[in-house]
Amino acid sequence: TVIEAPVWKIDWTNNQERPNWTEPSAIYENWTIMMVQLEETLQPFASGDDLMAIFINDELRGLASPASVVDGDQTGATKFLMKAWGNETGNETVKMSLSYYSQKLKHMFTLSANIKLDSEETTGVDEAFIPKFTLGSAKYPVVVSLNISAIIAKANVQPAAGDLFAVFVGDECRGVGSKDLSLTVYGRQEGEILTVKYYQAATGKLFTFPEAAKIKK
Repeated sequence: TVIEAPVWKIDWTNNQERPNWTEPSAIYENWTIMMVQLEETLQPFASGDDLMAIFINDELRGLASPASVVDGDQTGATKFLMKAWGNETGNETVKMSLSYYSQKLKHMFTLSANIKLDSEETTGVDEAFIPKFTLGSAKYPVVVSLNISAIIAKANVQPAAGDLFAVFVGDECRGVGSKDLSLTVYGRQEGEILTVKYYQAATGKLFTFPEAAKIKK
């Protein structure tokens, strides 16, 4: 039994150097406008020194700093307005990678997808475009889902409002949940052994389930 509810958090800090990206120097026929907004998890770490880059077929085609940082107010640091340059037509499928570097975290996040570019379309202008960058973490490249229903059933725990749960590798928190019994687990590599911890708000009890699961895709 614990006196206070635990505060479990994933440590997103890393040790990567700031990339030396430079603006595209080639001449392109067209471009598309993108407004990228950071997801809620990363917003507290945003700063005016962050960078956002877009790569098409591994070639840097767009680079941006945060949209605005005024008088120390970092609110604008969570949005990036950028041009993605190119010669591709709207019917051509390309590999696009969107990379975000957080200066405070010293962490690179990258998401990739095969898409069709259309220079007449905009992204994130009429409606928010919020990529899930935490799924492209350099620190935690293996991302899986875990449902802990069967795990906590061993202790006859009945989930209720206010309960909290988390998964750990050693002492390092790798995922946190509070609503349903499924959560996203962030791994460094496959095969890592997970410990599950469950806090029951009504009783103040903290249940620990060692070696409860393994990270595997």
